Amino acid sequence: MITNVASAVLYVGDQEEALAFYRDVLGFDVVTDADMGGGARWLEVRPGGAQTSIVLSAAAAFDRIPGEGAHLTFTADDVAATVAELRSKGAAVSDPISEPWGTYATVDAPDGHRLQFHERSRG
Repeated sequence: MITNVASAVLYVGDQEEALAFYRDVLGFDVVTDADMGGGARWLEVRPGGAQTSIVLSAAAAFDRIPGEGAHLTFTADDVAATVAELRSKGAAVSDPISEPWGTYATVDAPDGHRLQFHERSRG
């Protein structure tokens, strides 16, 4: 049986630029960085301790357009603190927005991807 989501694929224009953002700005771990043959590279990252990962796939290797693909939402323990930390690393981050279900913000990633992170209301 299926037990969890393994990975989501993001099509990127430059795998090194994407790797630098996800590893160095967001603090993700590199799960796999392997040659797939034919000029393709399997580059997979994920937040520390997470089950689900993101594959940073070279768009050109699969006849895709950078930025085409998934909309990702991550969980954060403290959205305001995460906003401050990401801004200190030079990331373009929205101000936190509070909704009845929780608080969220977005961060701009390479290739036009906009990532959301949220904390649910405790109630």
